Amino acid sequence: MFYQLYELNHAAVQPFRAYADAMRLLYSNPLNPVSHTPFGRTVAAAAELFERTTRRYGKPEFGLAKTVVDWKTVAVKERVVWSRSFCNLIRFERDLPAGRRPDPKLLIVAPMSGHYATLLRGTVEAMLPHADVYITDWVDARMVPVGEGRFDLDDYIDYIIDMFHELGPDTHVMAVCQPSVPVLAAVALMEARGDRSAPSTMTLMGGPIDTRRNPTAVNLLAEEKGMAWFRDNVIMQVPWPEPGFTRDVYPGFLQLSGFMSMNLDRHITAHKEFFMHLVKNDGDGADKHRDFYDEYLAVMDLTAEFYLQTVDTVFIRHALPKGEMMHRRAAVDPKAIRNTALLTIEGENDDISGLGQTEAAHDLCVNIPADRRVHYVQPAVGHYGVFNGSRFRAEIVPRIVDFIASYGRAPAARPKVGKAAKG
Repeated sequence: MFYQLYELNHAAVQPFRAYADAMRLLYSNPLNPVSHTPFGRTVAAAAELFERTTRRYGKPEFGLAKTVVDWKTVAVKERVVWSRSFCNLIRFERDLPAGRRPDPKLLIVAPMSGHYATLLRGTVEAMLPHADVYITDWVDARMVPVGEGRFDLDDYIDYIIDMFHELGPDTHVMAVCQPSVPVLAAVALMEARGDRSAPSTMTLMGGPIDTRRNPTAVNLLAEEKGMAWFRDNVIMQVPWPEPGFTRDVYPGFLQLSGFMSMNLDRHITAHKEFFMHLVKNDGDGADKHRDFYDEYLAVMDLTAEFYLQTVDTVFIRHALPKGEMMHRRAAVDPKAIRNTALLTIEGENDDISGLGQTEAAHDLCVNIPADRRVHYVQPAVGHYGVFNGSRFRAEIVPRIVDFIASYGRAPAARPKVGKAAKG
């Protein structure tokens, strides 16, 4: 009943939230003389802080209306090009001149770990000048009726393979965090079958390929608790009147609580600074806080079967690095990958996927030639900085772009990025 109590609490606070919002509007209205005083700004700041910390954040928009290609600003339009019950594949169509040589097709597989795909807005924005970008837009499980069926890790892998078939040969894939394992599994299965739609390059970023290496607090928790604990304590049913009523899920608010508790002092300090920015009438500082937390606090539910199978396969049994991972009775063998070039990227200060966990992919994909495998560690960034932020744009994106250009199915050039990983 915990999910139901959460919903009841949210509904019970609604009148107070509406009152706080009204007070914020009253004391921030420039026509109100009190709004120009420290007292008025303090009341408005307190009201906004209360409203923001008690609201439910809806799915954000990508909002990428334009980009720069060949030093010219061009329009960008989102279009769904492939759709299933639990995922939509979005293409960011750029208004390019007719007859221009096409850019490489890049499939960005967003994590299905509680946040929406818009968490990778900065990743998409940085790659748009260089590639024809597609991204997986996973659907909130509480919005999917029970009649649509189950969705587990095997289905996730099937979805990725279907997307590769939809996009066709010479596609490049980038997996950010959690999808590194299913993307590697999908590519291994396709290569084992001789599937011509297997991607030309595979970029794995901050992913838990082998969580036995430098285990983080997240990894240790999974091993300590075991499957029975997760099944009994974090799986709940979607309450009425959501479309997914009675579906077993891992609620997004639980995932968010776990993430925030890992750095609780940092979040408390951020909200305190937000309050002071409002009191001091520092609009820029307040806007940065709003932008970040509007995204960070927007969460989605995961199907119970996907969550539990992922915890068991990736974090408890370590099935992929042990050579024990199966997909619908077929063994997942990374040694089958021979043609897809591999780039792994890690953050020096990553507290979600420890150093070496993503690099482990090179020890598994031993039949990819050494000069088609590259590993890069980005100094001075944590998990989020691996796929977003100034260092990502300045130092990681050029490496990804050069790697894709080097290993497309067109005549390949020698690699331009870093040092090849050892086999």
